[in-house]
Amino acid sequence: MPIRVAIVGSGPSGFYTAEALAKSDADCEIDMIERLPAPHGLIRYGVAPDHQTTKNVSRNFNKTAARDEFRYYGNVDIGSDVSLDDLRGMYDAVVLAIGSPEDNKLGIPGEDKQGVIGSAAFVGWYNGHPDFVELNPDLASANVCVIGNGNVAIDIARLLVKTREELSPSDITNDSLDALQASSVTDVFMLGRRGPVEAKFTNVELREMGKLENCAPQIDGSIIPDAVPEDEDMSDRDRRLRERNLATLREFVPRQPDEFEKRVHFQFYAAPREILGGDKVEGVRLERTEVVDGRAVGTGEFFEIETSLVLPAVGYRSSGLEGLPFNDDWGVAISDEGRAGEGLYVVGWIKRGPTGVIGTNRPDGQEAARQILEDISEGTKPGRAALEAALAAKGTRIVNYQDWLRLDAHEKAEARDGAPREKVITVAAMLEVLDGG
Repeated sequence: MPIRVAIVGSGPSGFYTAEALAKSDADCEIDMIERLPAPHGLIRYGVAPDHQTTKNVSRNFNKTAARDEFRYYGNVDIGSDVSLDDLRGMYDAVVLAIGSPEDNKLGIPGEDKQGVIGSAAFVGWYNGHPDFVELNPDLASANVCVIGNGNVAIDIARLLVKTREELSPSDITNDSLDALQASSVTDVFMLGRRGPVEAKFTNVELREMGKLENCAPQIDGSIIPDAVPEDEDMSDRDRRLRERNLATLREFVPRQPDEFEKRVHFQFYAAPREILGGDKVEGVRLERTEVVDGRAVGTGEFFEIETSLVLPAVGYRSSGLEGLPFNDDWGVAISDEGRAGEGLYVVGWIKRGPTGVIGTNRPDGQEAARQILEDISEGTKPGRAALEAALAAKGTRIVNYQDWLRLDAHEKAEARDGAPREKVITVAAMLEVLDGG
């Protein structure tokens, strides 16, 4: 009998697992289960809408989905439609590729105020994620504080200051595009506890900030070191990457604040200590820092930035899933190199935390496939027949991959001029399109 595998989650790590299983010599049936009707997870809802080249990896996912041994079960929620324990009873192997969908907390007073929006929610909003389409961020503030010095932070900063002409060829939703263009934002402050050497953004994203049509990057040149310190413990590759960032930041130093209407301020050595205001955000209180042994240490000097919108981009976590061994402190599954129990495997961010780029998930998928084939020589469980019977009993409206391709074609046909698609942004609307409403 074939080895019957269920993969929960349809983002990169899930598809890379499916690809590795499908390309193996083993006889496998591969069923992918996704909570939303639309697949591709982080590619669709996490990657910046103006980074279309990165999204092209979904073409390879379509090839995997077209294979005879693969089935897609969209619009199926693990927990309400079928439990993890039930799924483990149906399948020889269950792979969890559920990511880290929640924001890390800042851990400072005031972060629960209205006007503090985590990056998962804000990115989800402009990317048309059904969970966040009602977010309605207040963009009436001239100043916006983005807390973090990684690629997510720099993506958010860039989207806040781009012109309509720059954003129109992207797959940002029309509603979000209109809201951003009607905003009062003129100054975005990117706040990082440590310095330019420690910043986590990649050079491609950093260079983009110097090429914007209506925004000038701002930085105090005195804080940029001449070179990465020799005592920094890092690989030669990492050293080269950080040297490139320093070189790019030096290019920003001569840029004038009145050069364009908008500015992005790179504020290093600035640790947020409190979100100020009553029920709503009125500002951020920060402490100047210095880096000692790689850690940001407060100097006792404080300053404030007036704002009504704070966007923390300080990493993601998961809250797990009932039946999954879980480390709540770290926000990841408890596993032995991906094995989380008999017939249970984890891949991607739920396995190792939110690190790396899209391609970083491929080795996870390959390792999970190898583990499954090492652990299970022959299938003994019913797989999709049992799943379909359970979902039919629940009355679940399953969205299959052919349905998705129809929805995909609809989105492309509805795109504004020059854009790749106009996303359907609620589950109800997706199902209405598919059901001919």
